[in-house]
Amino acid sequence: MRVGITVPNFGPAATADSLRAWAAVVEDAGFDFLMVGDHVAATPAVTAAYPGPFWEPLTLLGYLAGVTRRVELGTTVLVVPYRDPLLTARSLAGLDQLSDGRLLVGVGVGWADDEFAALGVDARRRGEITDEYLRALIALWSDDVVSFAGRHVAFTDVDTRPRPRRRPHPPLWIGGNGAAARRRAVRFGAAWHPLRTPAGWLRTTGLPGLRAAAADAGRDVPALAPRVVLHPTAERRPDDDRLTGEGRPDQIRADLDELRALGATHVLLDTHRDAEAARGDDHAAQRALVEDAAGWLAPS
Repeated sequence: MRVGITVPNFGPAATADSLRAWAAVVEDAGFDFLMVGDHVAATPAVTAAYPGPFWEPLTLLGYLAGVTRRVELGTTVLVVPYRDPLLTARSLAGLDQLSDGRLLVGVGVGWADDEFAALGVDARRRGEITDEYLRALIALWSDDVVSFAGRHVAFTDVDTRPRPRRRPHPPLWIGGNGAAARRRAVRFGAAWHPLRTPAGWLRTTGLPGLRAAAADAGRDVPALAPRVVLHPTAERRPDDDRLTGEGRPDQIRADLDELRALGATHVLLDTHRDAEAARGDDHAAQRALVEDAAGWLAPS
């Protein structure tokens, strides 16, 4: 099981120097991958949860590809309806090429209605737009010249080169916790990427739901690659009142052991707590937490 870190690409502390330091910590501490979040329009709903400035993820990953050597780089999650799939496919293919095939593509449908409005996208149709755009992305990564005809996007004889380095394309992780996300993961994803789930929920609810969705579709069950919090506490937390990855270090280590036993191929750790914390200059403290955690996160 590979373990990664969410790099907070938002808030006053998210300077270019800080983001470069994050990449160095993730790589030097021995983690396997890093991921960054996505927002295009920093509307009030967005900044209430993720204070500005907010770095555009594909631009940032291009930079981080140049200052890292080993770790994989990805999005958690790229909001598919926000960008024309022609642009998204080309940007991600270029990132995969320039990073020597280190790209992971976590995707989702989005949630901020005012951000959709600012971008001129109908939030009520974000699920169907996402599904069609994903089909277009996969087509664009699958051949040198591609035509596509859909309800939301259509194009003819587009030269797609350079195509991604990884074939057939970079791994697609489908983000989201609900039934629709699980069905989308079965249809499109190399992995299901649930986000910040309650302790034990994946075992009791999430994975049974994923297996049922795969059985209904007559398809294989995708891999499990969750994003969980990294919130160590001094006191033990009750399991019925904590998130996966929250509690004493021994509880967090047990959570990772359970995810490994459940077959998770990747686990992404997220130090972000809330908007108030993100407004503070706490990136150095978060990086120190990550460096310390690297020593006690080994399998028990």
